[in-house]
Amino acid sequence: MVLSSQPDTPIFPPDELLSDEPPLETTRHLKQLILLLTCLERLWNDRTNFFAGGNLSIYYSIRQRKSEDVRGPDFFVVLDTERRDRKSWVVWAEDGKYPNFILEVLSDSTAQVDRGLKKQLYQDVFRTPDYFWFHPYTFEFKGFKLNYRHYEAIEPNDRGWLWSDELQLFLGILNEQLRFFTPEGALVLTPEEAEIQERQRADQAEAQAAVFLRKL
Repeated sequence: MVLSSQPDTPIFPPDELLSDEPPLETTRHLKQLILLLTCLERLWNDRTNFFAGGNLSIYYSIRQRKSEDVRGPDFFVVLDTERRDRKSWVVWAEDGKYPNFILEVLSDSTAQVDRGLKKQLYQDVFRTPDYFWFHPYTFEFKGFKLNYRHYEAIEPNDRGWLWSDELQLFLGILNEQLRFFTPEGALVLTPEEAEIQERQRADQAEAQAAVFLRKL
């Protein structure tokens, strides 16, 4: 029997790198991310070709090293990929794909980086087509579209909403939260909101049926 002289070295699967992001600063930040994620997941429930992540690390080292070149957008979406759970987004294990859409939820301690360093990174390295930011306390809200090599500000519509070409959705502020809206202007509901709406429709239909029967 031939014994190997090489020491046993654990192999860390490249697509199983754990996220290494700090906790969100406030409950309002957390609720905003959960809101965006649950709304998009519900809207695209029948789709199998996207991944949406919140407060999740993106590893993008050209040398495929988990110890370097890592960033964690607050919310991002990758299109034309397999819809499945991931512990992080590892670019070299995902056919070199970077996010199509990124949104940062600003805070007093991160806003300068989000407006500067991260914007430059997403423009020059990630080449992410749509980049947005939103402050859940001051309601600062901006969006940028990659035009060739540079981000250009997205002009708001008459409601103050900004259009995302990548998601084919509007983003706008409603009740102090950032929400998705369809191209037709309908609010993208949370599962709970959709359930309430369906219940209200059922109650209304039942009431109308009762009125009709009384008239017979």
